[in-house]
Amino acid sequence: MIRTVPVGLGDRAYDVVIGPGLIDRAGERIAPVLGKRKRVAIVTDSNVGEHHGERLAVSLEKAGVSVDVITIPPGEESKSFEGLSDLSDRLLALGLERGDQIVAFGGGVVGDLAGFAAAIYKRGIDFVQVPTTLLAQVDSSVGGKTAIDTPRGKNLIGAFHQPRLVLADLDVLCTLPVRELACGYAEIIKYGLLGDFAFFEWLEKNVHAVLERDVDALVRAVGRSVEMKAQIVEEDEKEAGRRALLNLGHTFGHAIEAEMGFGDALKHGEAVGVGMAQAFRFSAQQGLCPSQDAVRAVAAIKAAGLPTTLADVRQEPFHADALVAHCGQDKKAEGGNLTFVLVRGIGDAFVAKDVDRAALKAFLIEEGAAA
Repeated sequence: MIRTVPVGLGDRAYDVVIGPGLIDRAGERIAPVLGKRKRVAIVTDSNVGEHHGERLAVSLEKAGVSVDVITIPPGEESKSFEGLSDLSDRLLALGLERGDQIVAFGGGVVGDLAGFAAAIYKRGIDFVQVPTTLLAQVDSSVGGKTAIDTPRGKNLIGAFHQPRLVLADLDVLCTLPVRELACGYAEIIKYGLLGDFAFFEWLEKNVHAVLERDVDALVRAVGRSVEMKAQIVEEDEKEAGRRALLNLGHTFGHAIEAEMGFGDALKHGEAVGVGMAQAFRFSAQQGLCPSQDAVRAVAAIKAAGLPTTLADVRQEPFHADALVAHCGQDKKAEGGNLTFVLVRGIGDAFVAKDVDRAALKAFLIEEGAAA
């Protein structure tokens, strides 16, 4: 079963192709979007390269594409100025031209780093996303956001740079540990929580089918998530308005990640899980959302094995002031005001641009943070 979701951006439109067996046929899909030289540099990490790299390279070569491979260390630490500098230098050493392309072959770290490198390499070259984690397939590979992290926060240095094509091969999910699948599920349920109550209800009933890699369930879950993201990106490519809704849970989550150091102790999807739970609880506390909706949303997040409280993440208490400060660094912030995506209920998210710092601090202390 193959599903294709178009992202309609005029002359920069592209397809997101979802289904099994796509890596082995990647060459025939990627070759038509390449330039005359038909040359690519595959950027991948050592884990993905070991499991799937040869298959992708062979598929491209069979389609008449010249292939070079650049392998980076796995993990969020590669999404840094140092990682960007190293990747850019290696691309230059290959003599990659502006008519050539990069193929980002990996999870969100590879996609973000390789996409940002493509955005700035010789003032910009095209690239293709081949995401290999569930999280990347439903989130970071679609929409053109590329970035690196800094000690001051996650994804604060980056660019909007749309891919030419996205290939989401569901077969690669078979090699992922359950923890990684749960991280992807956090971004899937986010779409139901922010704007599709019926999809949320379906996920409540089918969470185990998705996590057990049932192909039909995955095609529906990934397809609907990508469809919703594509619609929002088409309306608001540069996040001037509605696209900010896609950050439900992310302001809380990024603050926790910044305190944890962006390492393997807390993965991005897990941080989003906690962040969405906090967004619902904070909304309920502020009288914006029915408390029963918050309870139901948190239960659905927890059903996937995701953390939903600060105590689930770390035994040592976080400091409320530090978390508030990180929230102030969020990219949605305007005029020094705290900006959050909050909810009126399940399937009804909105952007709040005037969140009170004192109220936020009091809430975080209730959540277990130290005063």
